[in-house]
Amino acid sequence: MAISEQELLASVPTGLLIGGEWVPATGGRTFDVQDPATGAVIATIADASPEDGIRALDAAVAAKESWAATAPRTRGELLRSAFDLLRERADEFALLMTLEMGKPLAEAAGEVTYGGEFLRWFSEEAVRISGRYGPNPEGTGRMIVSRHPVGPCFLITPWNFPLAMATRKIAPALAAGCTVVIKPAELTPLTTLHFAALLREVGVPDGVLNVIPTTEAGAVSAPIIADPRLRKLSFTGSTAVGKKLLQQSAEQVLRTSMELGGNAPFIVFDDADIDRVVDQAMLAKFRNVGQACTAANRFLVQETVADEFTRRMQERIAQLRVGRGTEEGVTIGPLINAGAVDKATSLVSDAVEHGATLVAGGEPLDGPGHFLPPTLVTGVPEGSRILREEIFGPVVSVVPFGSEDDAVRIANGTEYGLVSYVFTGSFPRGQRMIDRLESGMVGLNMGVVSNAAAPFGGIKQSGLGREGGAEGINEYLETKYTLTPDPFAV
Repeated sequence: MAISEQELLASVPTGLLIGGEWVPATGGRTFDVQDPATGAVIATIADASPEDGIRALDAAVAAKESWAATAPRTRGELLRSAFDLLRERADEFALLMTLEMGKPLAEAAGEVTYGGEFLRWFSEEAVRISGRYGPNPEGTGRMIVSRHPVGPCFLITPWNFPLAMATRKIAPALAAGCTVVIKPAELTPLTTLHFAALLREVGVPDGVLNVIPTTEAGAVSAPIIADPRLRKLSFTGSTAVGKKLLQQSAEQVLRTSMELGGNAPFIVFDDADIDRVVDQAMLAKFRNVGQACTAANRFLVQETVADEFTRRMQERIAQLRVGRGTEEGVTIGPLINAGAVDKATSLVSDAVEHGATLVAGGEPLDGPGHFLPPTLVTGVPEGSRILREEIFGPVVSVVPFGSEDDAVRIANGTEYGLVSYVFTGSFPRGQRMIDRLESGMVGLNMGVVSNAAAPFGGIKQSGLGREGGAEGINEYLETKYTLTPDPFAV
């Protein structure tokens, strides 16, 4: 039986999770969570203080040894149980994400599937943590190389993928034997709280997972990061904030994973299959209402096909329906807040002032909520802000280019390097582009690259480390080398 919005919201915990207990914040502090489609308050939850943050770290430290000593199979089976239960409750998690973040319900359901895969993947990786043993080259001893959990971890997640960003960090940490303090985004904390309750239900022990939503991110995070008991920081968010966190982490020489900003080029050569190009462009741009670090930010289209690409995109954009994500047929939900709308529209205005042509959209919708219709600007000249800054909205910016070298130069002309998309019918050109593009991920004739089994992450100012794949659990493991005498030595 389907759960109503009111029943679902009433079932979500509103306290902090510290040491296995749902507790109020110090001084009874609370804050409101709003539906970005209506502006209505949908929940009031505990607002953690710096003291609460340290209490959460205390709990993670207290649980550290027992969780690290828990058999890998046991850790893996808990994650697998969480995966199974999440699948059973997929509809309620999808609805909750739509209510607090705004994405259309069908996309939210897709995120439940995607987020759940990190639980399944790392449930399997938990039992594959391995080392090696053998003689040293001199024959004087035996080398033992073993892997161990790094220790208590502080995880900071963004608002745009409330479930997937939580599972992508929590699952490998728990699989590796680490305990966790997680700070979800102020704008979308409910999904993480609901997921934490699910993990408690399947038997994750007290103190292994602690959740501290807060409106004072910097004040709460700083003392946790400065505490010598913390051994790992994982952050997904803006490059500007990531740089500050790296500076703070240097004091304790913390292990860090940083998944930061992006400025993804979507490169279309004139030998590409235009039908596939347009289909994949719609996914690369409008998934999550364009609010993704992997969203195509700059559409670099070879001059000979730029007009056709623009025409085809205009036709597809006209078919999109804007509205509250819970409404049937809606494909474009609200942006997360008024600031997001203001930024996207200012980028469009700047592009037009520099000589670009506004083909569709561009103006916010009147009424409640934070809605910007799908927008298309063409002929965007180099130097426009929209080509330098992350849009994080439903805006397509088309930049014509001439040669392959031009495409590479424009694509690489940014401090970011998260993902690039390339569309070509030429196998040799595709392989050249893989080598030439400065990004941690490439979609070759594909507009979506994320997968739990693949290493997600960027280069340059898009971040450090990888999440997902066989590489993902390594971010939560330390390598220890031991030398013992040769057992056969006389």
